[in-house]
Amino acid sequence: MEVSKASYFSDFLSPTQVVYDLKSSTKIQALEELLTVLEKKKLIKNKEPILTRIIDRERLDSTAIGHGVALPHARVNTGGDITVVVGRSKKGIEFDAIDNKKVYIIILVVWNPSIPGLFNHLFAGLAQFLSKEGFRNRLFNSASRADLYKILSEIVLQLPQLEDKIINRASLLHKLQKIEQQRKKARKEKLKELKRQAILIREELDASLLDRYDRLMERYGFAVAEVEDGACQGCYINVATGMSSAIEGSNDIYVCENCGKYLIAKKKKESA
Repeated sequence: MEVSKASYFSDFLSPTQVVYDLKSSTKIQALEELLTVLEKKKLIKNKEPILTRIIDRERLDSTAIGHGVALPHARVNTGGDITVVVGRSKKGIEFDAIDNKKVYIIILVVWNPSIPGLFNHLFAGLAQFLSKEGFRNRLFNSASRADLYKILSEIVLQLPQLEDKIINRASLLHKLQKIEQQRKKARKEKLKELKRQAILIREELDASLLDRYDRLMERYGFAVAEVEDGACQGCYINVATGMSSAIEGSNDIYVCENCGKYLIAKKKKESA
């Protein structure tokens, strides 16, 4: 399916790709249960390598975005453009969420690596709707599979238009930077694993984002800077007040207007 600038989530989802009552009690079981649905519908040929890829991705950084929702995904060449399956858990599933809460709605996405910007397209629209408490509660409290599908069909997908806000998790790009810095000092036996992790992250990020990232890494040795006390720690220039407030508590990536580095909120130190 060709991705336009605006579409509906239902363009990628049929009622038979909605599991109203997940039987699984663990994260891996739930992922396998959802992939089984796609395999039975012949939307994927073999669930095992896709499950392995999704689990590898989860080990890097949980895709549970908080408030009872998870967006596990894999960029795999399945022959199609995009495949989606949605599951609802009545009891909730532990998913290593950023807010330590159980997950009740799982939206699993598998997409073709040849399509740039596709996950951003999906994530931008999903995040806009899933960030609303009222909409999430409607999903959690849906009365049937048909009702859940109807609510999901309301989601409008928009391609991100803003240059200063990239819809990708900041922690993922920041982790790529740490991995590549570690590779410079790592021993030979650890290099292979670090390279595998870096490739996994890079496969998920758009070419335009990586192009800027690589140029910043080549020029400065780092591309992602924290914001502390309202200032970019890459150039030590204050960022706009509005941007500073938006970055605080956010997992999106912003760009410093002065030095061009990606900005993320400074992680708070854990108390002893």
